[in-house]
Amino acid sequence: KFLASGSWDNTIKIWEVGSWELIKTLEGHSDIVNSVSFSPDSPDGKFLASGSWDNTIKIWEVGSWELIKTLEGHSDIVNSVSFSPDGKFLASGSRDSTIKIWEVGSWKLIETLYGHSNSVYSVSFSPDGKYLASGSDDKTIKIWEVGSWKLIETLKGHSDGVKSVSFSIDGKFLASGSYDKTIKIWEVESWKLIKTLEGHSDIVHSVSFSPDGKFLASGSDDKTIKIWEVGSWKLIKTLVGHSSGVNS
Repeated sequence: KFLASGSWDNTIKIWEVGSWELIKTLEGHSDIVNSVSFSPDSPDGKFLASGSWDNTIKIWEVGSWELIKTLEGHSDIVNSVSFSPDGKFLASGSRDSTIKIWEVGSWKLIETLYGHSNSVYSVSFSPDGKYLASGSDDKTIKIWEVGSWKLIETLKGHSDGVKSVSFSIDGKFLASGSYDKTIKIWEVESWKLIKTLEGHSDIVHSVSFSPDGKFLASGSDDKTIKIWEVGSWKLIKTLVGHSSGVNS
């Protein structure tokens, strides 16, 4: 029903899907809002999480749009926030090189994941809720087992920092976008690198699979969005229109 956007103006704006009207501006962060994420519906309700340069995560109640909690614990910028598919956990990645796991509802910090040696830019849960992937400026992607929170795999292949990670809808693939201008496709079952997608001429900030699982979109500092066919991994379309880099 809603679209949320975080901005350099320190606010989050809520838009109504369909009418596309701006229905609310959420104020509370004291610096840039890097990431926003809606929770799945759960017995505890539905929430919006926002991560900011002010080192905090704020939790907003969907509908009333009231600020219900500010999560403090990171010692640097929060780059990414993501809810688990079952709505039980919230993960946050930070420039302090850690990932923090928060329990939804109580909003208690239950785990801090150490392993990256540089800024964590992106966190993403697999659709089945078994894994959490994290992409970092240390050029690696780390795979964590949800529940035990053990590090089970470190994926190496990028020659520069990893800006974005995203699982396919069927959970078969993990895509990663990087400062090295490439997108890499990893097979989840084996965690092997199966394809490197080349075509962007600058940093790949964002990767995202379509809901039907047929396409992968990538946004870059080269001002374009590229659409790739899942499976063949062929580039099928380049979208041009932005006058500056595409971050999301």
